[in-house]
Amino acid sequence: MAKQKRKVTEMTEKKNKKLKKASTEETLLAPQAVSGTEQAHPEGEAVLGARQEPAPQLPALTPEEKRVLERKLKKERRKEERKWLRESGAAQSLPAKRSGAQLALDYLCGWAEKHENWRFQKTRQTWLLMHMYDSDQVPDALFSTLLAYLEGLRGRARELTVQKAEALMQEVDKASGAEPFPLGKTQRIRRVLQLLS
Repeated sequence: MAKQKRKVTEMTEKKNKKLKKASTEETLLAPQAVSGTEQAHPEGEAVLGARQEPAPQLPALTPEEKRVLERKLKKERRKEERKWLRESGAAQSLPAKRSGAQLALDYLCGWAEKHENWRFQKTRQTWLLMHMYDSDQVPDALFSTLLAYLEGLRGRARELTVQKAEALMQEVDKASGAEPFPLGKTQRIRRVLQLLS
């Protein structure tokens, strides 16, 4: 199967090269053919040139080759459109993409509201687990919702979350004398440990 695909792509590449070569020859020959078709006669009459070369025959393309060529042309058109939009300044008027933080918080709110279109997304859960102790990233108003979400954690994610919380708690105990952790972060670590242990 792989050999057959490779063979097909090699054949299409060869035909595309022939096609490009034929089109470049056609464009190179076209100006010469136009200028060579009419020659000025001494009496001022136009006479057809004796040597008119017929246009080169393009090989017939298979449906697969046509699709490939159409895709390339479509891609080039899109690229030109984007370039034009960038130059005209219209690209800046497009709405900005939402940040990962906002997407993760929306994911959590969707879970809490039991939306029928809510579905599990590992990247959003990972972001929440990584930033749950930071009150700047996960506001206090959503932390209780996050705790309810954590109750449903299963498997490796639950184990890793407990291990991370225990390691942070040990750091808090060690650093209690020198440079203490922020009180809010310490409270969050304790709450997560109580919930998951």
